[in-house]
Amino acid sequence: MDRPVRIAINGYGRIGRCVLRALHESPFRDRFSVVAINEPADLETIVYLTQYDSTHGMFRGSVALDGDRLRIDGAAIAVTHAERPEDVDWKALEIDLLLECSGRYSTRGELGRFLKAGCPRVLVSQPCRSAADVDSTVVFGTNHQVLTGQEQIVSSASCTTNAIVPVLDQLDRVFGIDHAFLTTMHSVMNDQPLIDGYHHSDLRLTRSAMQSMVPVSTGLAQGVVRMLPGLQGRIVAKAVRVPIPNVSAIDVVASLRSDATAAAINDALQRAAGERPALLTMTSAPHASIDFNHNPHSAIIDANNTRMAGERLANLLVWFDNEWGFANRMLDVARYWSGLFPE
Repeated sequence: MDRPVRIAINGYGRIGRCVLRALHESPFRDRFSVVAINEPADLETIVYLTQYDSTHGMFRGSVALDGDRLRIDGAAIAVTHAERPEDVDWKALEIDLLLECSGRYSTRGELGRFLKAGCPRVLVSQPCRSAADVDSTVVFGTNHQVLTGQEQIVSSASCTTNAIVPVLDQLDRVFGIDHAFLTTMHSVMNDQPLIDGYHHSDLRLTRSAMQSMVPVSTGLAQGVVRMLPGLQGRIVAKAVRVPIPNVSAIDVVASLRSDATAAAINDALQRAAGERPALLTMTSAPHASIDFNHNPHSAIIDANNTRMAGERLANLLVWFDNEWGFANRMLDVARYWSGLFPE
C-alpha cells in the first residue's frame, strides 16, 4: 500500500488511548494514519485525557482541540460520539481498518454490525466468545502468520494471553508440559469501584479496588488452548486483582515431561527472547512491578524467580505491562495484517 493505512479507533478508554500513544511513539508511525475516533465521552475530556495520563505520563507531542476534531501533531482526527456501530458513517471516513477497543462486542453478530456500517475490517482488543466468532485469533509472534489479508474480523486475544503463550510455547517445545497452573496477579481495572458499591453482578467486584486483593474469574486457560491446542485439558488458571494501577504478573507452576533445572529453563527462555526480542525479554535484576510500567514487551521473564521442586516441577514469574505491552502487540497485528512488513 503506497499511502498510510487509514485506521479508526472505536472506544477511547485505556486501550484505545494507549494504542494511539503507542503508534505515536513507534518507528512505523508514518505508515498509519488515525483518521477517526468514536467515543461517547465529550470532546474536551477526550482531548484532556489524550494529553495527560496518570499512568503513562504526558503525551509526547502536541494535542489540541480543533473545532469538533482532535488534532495530534497537526494532524486532524474526526471524533464522533455514537453509542452504536450503526450511528457512525464508517464508509464515508474511508478507513482501511477499525480497532475495536471498547470491549463491548465479543460475538460475530455484534462485530458484524461494524462491517454492515461500512468498516472493511475489524481488529478486536479482547478475546471473542468463541473461535467461530472471528476469522482468526492472533497472538503476535506465535501464530500471526495465519493472517492472509482476506479476514474481516480478527481478535488480538488478551494481555495475559499475549504474555503467557510465548512462554508456555517455548517450555512445551523444549521440555514438554504435562500440566500447568497459572495465577495472574492483575492490576485494577475499570470494572472495579474505588470504594465498595453496587457496581457489578460478581459480588467480589463490588469491593474497593484499592483496599483489597480481589479474586476474579478468568478465561486465560481457554485463551491459551485456543493458541496452543496441544495443551487442551492441561491448563488451569485463576486471577487476583491487586491494588496497583498498572503492570501485572503471572505465576506459573508447570509439571514438565522431561527433567530440567532452573538454569536450563532460563537458558531456553533466553533463546526464545533472542528469537523474538520485541516480544520477550529476561531480567535478573531485583525488580518491583513499577519498573515495567510502559514496557512494550509482551512478557518479561524474571530469571531470579525461576524455581524447581524436584526435577520436573517448575515455577516461573512473568511480568507484563497489561496496557502498554498489549497496545503494542495490537499494532503489530494491525501492521502485519495490513501487509506493512514481511515476516
